[in-house]
Amino acid sequence: MRPTILIIDDEKKLSGLMARIIELEGFTVLQAATGKEGLKQLGQHEDVLVVLSDVKLPDVNGVELVKTIKEQKPFAEVINLTAYGNIPDGVKAIQNGAFNYITKGDDNERIIPLVHQAMQKAQQQYQAFKENSKAQSKTMLSAIIGKSPQIVNAIALARKVAATNTTVLLLGETGTGKEVFASAIHYESERRQMPFVAINCSSFTAELLESELFGYKAGAFTGALKDKKGLFEEANHGTIFLDEIGEMSIELQAKLLRVLENKTFIKVGDTQPTKVNVRIIAATNRDLQQDADNGKFRSDLYYRLSVFTIQLPSLNEREQDIDLLADYYLRHFAALNGKPSMKMGTDFLQNLHQHHWKGNIRELKNMMERVVILADDDTLTTDLLPPGFRQNNYQGNTFALQMVEKQHIQKVLAHTQGNKTETARLLGIGLTTLYRKIDEYKIS
Repeated sequence: MRPTILIIDDEKKLSGLMARIIELEGFTVLQAATGKEGLKQLGQHEDVLVVLSDVKLPDVNGVELVKTIKEQKPFAEVINLTAYGNIPDGVKAIQNGAFNYITKGDDNERIIPLVHQAMQKAQQQYQAFKENSKAQSKTMLSAIIGKSPQIVNAIALARKVAATNTTVLLLGETGTGKEVFASAIHYESERRQMPFVAINCSSFTAELLESELFGYKAGAFTGALKDKKGLFEEANHGTIFLDEIGEMSIELQAKLLRVLENKTFIKVGDTQPTKVNVRIIAATNRDLQQDADNGKFRSDLYYRLSVFTIQLPSLNEREQDIDLLADYYLRHFAALNGKPSMKMGTDFLQNLHQHHWKGNIRELKNMMERVVILADDDTLTTDLLPPGFRQNNYQGNTFALQMVEKQHIQKVLAHTQGNKTETARLLGIGLTTLYRKIDEYKIS
């Protein structure tokens, strides 16, 4: 895409002269005589990254036009030009998002360097904008794979609540895609341009989780050498996703309740409240209502979190989606591993449908990554599947099952060139379990 500059100025001679000078710098130049015409050209030409706009236009004030341009194309940069510069207009232009505000005639020597600077900044912003848009499209609700009634219903509910600021509670087994849904809800909301921050509450001790969520003041505890922002501050005006909310301590639940009720919290070691505007999406695989009834979870917090609940189905409830999901991960991992023409054999797919998916979509994803790596041919066959998938075929023949497991471990070890940590990850087992099996099967 050739860098393009739009000049909005009703003085045709001056505009034409400026266009020729800028074209000699290697840019494509478009011209418009009014603000309305300029906005039309801006919408028709995606490659316009810098706008030079006169302040005094026939139909609009060029300083105010900056704000409209930035709303229509946030990555573009605008330079205001004026015959009679004044400080208030200059200040207002910068406040509206202008790159600079210069006086015609007096600042002629500055225009070309400024154009180059503005273009460099706009190109960087445009690249970041494209990457962000691409990332958002992958996390939109329309990108969630599945045609089963259960997942279609969950997507419909998520789409309805996304347009609001309502707190959402996602329920479902581990591996059912709760973070994917939380992210999609955020990116389809009005907060999409603001941060989406996710944290797993079960990964931290109560004290550490409090510091992560709410931050702390310098000197709050040993090692707190300077102030630290918490994730709620990082997510200000955006969304925070609290996964495994059921693992949060009762004491910390009280602090979370305060955020929901007052939009404020107190950092560790602080005495003054910090105000935030954050949407909360929580998730759990526990029965929170039962935990609340048993005193293991605050009832008042549960009712604030569960204003809008979405139940995500397990993969075992979505059998008709297994082929779709398996094919998606096959194409994904095949491309990553330079094996773009791979396909699944009939017996392979049959085994997928017969398997009980304890780990849900996450288990399917990890399994597909392993078999793609292990496959020597273009067609995935049952011998690539972990032993657990084929256990029924051996009808209790422990020796045969152990031989298959041994061969499978040996094949993965060969692929990782003996890297046991990576082997354990691909096998979906703990490192200690891998070492035990290596010793048990006398694998060298």
